[in-house]
Amino acid sequence: MVKKGVWPRILLFLALMGPGIITANVDNDAGGIATYSICGANYGYKMLWVFVPILITLIIIQEMCSRMAVVTGKGLADLIREEFGVRIAFYAMVVLVLANIANTMANFAGIAAAGELLGIGKYFLVPVVAILIWWMVVKGTYKSVEKIFLVACLFYVAYIISGFLARPAWDEVFSNFTRPSFHLGQKDFVFMFIGLVGTTIAPWMQFYQQAAVVEKGIKIENYNYNKLDVIIGSFMVNIVAFFIVVVCAATLFKAGIRVDSAKDAALALAPFVGRYCYLLFAFGLLNASIFAASILPISTAYSVCEGMGWELGVDKRFREAPHFYFLYTFVLAIGAVIILLPRIPLIPVMYFSQVANGILLPFVLIFMVKLINNKRLMGKYTNSGFYNILIYIVIGSLISLSLIGIFV
Repeated sequence: MVKKGVWPRILLFLALMGPGIITANVDNDAGGIATYSICGANYGYKMLWVFVPILITLIIIQEMCSRMAVVTGKGLADLIREEFGVRIAFYAMVVLVLANIANTMANFAGIAAAGELLGIGKYFLVPVVAILIWWMVVKGTYKSVEKIFLVACLFYVAYIISGFLARPAWDEVFSNFTRPSFHLGQKDFVFMFIGLVGTTIAPWMQFYQQAAVVEKGIKIENYNYNKLDVIIGSFMVNIVAFFIVVVCAATLFKAGIRVDSAKDAALALAPFVGRYCYLLFAFGLLNASIFAASILPISTAYSVCEGMGWELGVDKRFREAPHFYFLYTFVLAIGAVIILLPRIPLIPVMYFSQVANGILLPFVLIFMVKLINNKRLMGKYTNSGFYNILIYIVIGSLISLSLIGIFV
């Protein structure tokens, strides 16, 4: 009877939470903040409605990942290798590694930009952060690293506070949020739509989410708690993204100021909403960039090692999983070093890496749908017909938008 009480349930959820909340919030990284800032500054409140279908889609996709992890005890890359062959897995991993290197670069660019906003030089801050991140993961355990990441999630509240400090016209906010408007004939609009999807539901998320659930060892009898973790994480990431767009729409769009990055947005905000909002925005950018720069290399190492059948895991020691730690170190180091080079076009890397995420996402989803509907793997936990209809609509919509963006 005790196990059915409220407090035991809450304590069990607190013990099991992590993968869903962490994975979702990492997507509010430097590239994401730049994309949301550009969206608010360039389109005002017009694209706020997009976060409704994005929220629903994110919950569906990440729930599928968690369900596969709990039922099969294997990560997504591992299942792709076993069911589709090593060659397919290898090519999928090559694309993922390249995309994640670009995303990691974008986050170190965010660290450098936030440092400048706060008066800290990039040649000091970037190496120090890179070394601290490396040490935390290599020397820590999964539980200790996860706790640090969960604490980092709390600091995203800075953007929500910034949104209220900007004093937006709430009637306009809710009007645009509840009234969709399409401009499919405008290539910039289409690419922004794809970028918003790609930065909020990036392909790496599915690989990391599933691997994290497997490493946490969540069992099927506790799956409902894991599902709640996914739902909370999905709401958190979309609420933060919503407020980033709102704060930039309420100030920069209204003043006719267009921005090319999150740094530009933070600098431009200062005259309109004061120093406190500016510092909150800058601090949020630093936290988000460090958070994502920690996770993306881990995600890459998880995915490639799964796909190739190598030992992996933060709980493993260096000699037990050398490939895992080598890949982690390689992606982290490349992302940091390139940002320290002069004349790197950071803004195109940050924005177009998010658009690339949106274009690649449907191909990852096709693998997922085939795997989760395999009764041999999933037994009675395959997708319902309704779930499959929703996910096929998402796949078809993303492919159609990509084609429209490329050829219109």
